[in-house]
Formats: sequence, structure tokens, C-alpha cells
Amino acid sequence: MGKLLRMLCAAGALGLAAPVPVAAQTAEQAEKLDTLFAELAQPGRTDWQRIEGEIVRIWSHSGSDAMDLLLERGNAALAAEDYDLALELFSALTDHAPDFAEGWNARATTFYLLDEYALSIADVERVLALEPRHFGALAGLAFMFEQMGETELALRALRAVQALNPNRDNINETILRLERTTGAADI
Repeated sequence: MGKLLRMLCAAGALGLAAPVPVAAQTAEQAEKLDTLFAELAQPGRTDWQRIEGEIVRIWSHSGSDAMDLLLERGNAALAAEDYDLALELFSALTDHAPDFAEGWNARATTFYLLDEYALSIADVERVLALEPRHFGALAGLAFMFEQMGETELALRALRAVQALNPNRDNINETILRLERTTGAADI
């Protein structure tokens, strides 16, 4: 967990080569994401769900039709609670497109649903190495840490989510609850 904690404090990136070419984020996509994240970070936004949705839409496009199809089919299997098939599809996706963060995130979600926290956390590490602003991966990580009794680590992850989007009431409330639990909040 030391490596993951370092990533939470200062998110680094791994240089990974993809066996199947997945288009790098275009300058236009990177600029759009930066703009969306700047908007998302503004307190008092009432349209934060739309902004998050637009970010996820951009993240969900690998640049490869084949990889996007694996993600789509894996998500359908996940929605149908066919976790074995979802895991198979997402594993193929991460094998063939290791620089596509959403493949790792989807597989992390599947491992989480299978109560395989160690495997899920390992995949979240990859997600955050590729996309340090991945609010979904950070929130999932926080939930797992809390379930594991690692309240301080859960708080760090939630604070990272809060910095990206201060408008999520459920995140803000959970932070307050955990701060009270750890004594980190003034009562």
C-alpha cells in the first residue's frame, strides 16, 4: 500500500507500451478534459453530474474500435452480473491496451464486486498511474480502504475526490463522518 499512498500524494505515471495501438489522447481531448476538470472543481456547480458524465465519455474512448467494443461488452456483462465474463473481457482489454485507463478501472470494479480487494486495488493503482484525476477509481479505492479498516487512507482518497469535485454531497458527508471517526474533525 506504500506505493499507492505515494500515488495519492503525488500521482506519477508509468510508461507502458500497448501491444495493440490505442490512440493517444489528442491535444484537443486533453484540452477539453482540462477545461472540464477546471469547471468540475468550482464549488457550487449544479451541473457537476453533466460534467462528470462528459469526462467519463471522453475516458471511455480508447481510439480503437476493437478495444471500445471489449469495454462495451464487458460493461454489459458487468450490468448483467456475469462477473466471470466481465473479468475475461476486461482482462483481454488490459492485456491488449495496457495504456487505456478505463480498461483497468472496469476490471478493478469487477474485482471489487468479487470481493477481491487486493486485485482491485492493484488495478486502481494502474488507473491512477494513467489518469491521476480518475474520481471514480479514487472513490472506489476510498470505499475499499474504509471496508478494510484503513480510515486514514480512505480519507486521503476521498479528499482527492473532493479536490476534483467539491460538489458531491455524498463524498463531503463521508469525509465528515470519517474525520469524526478518526478525530480529525473539530466537533
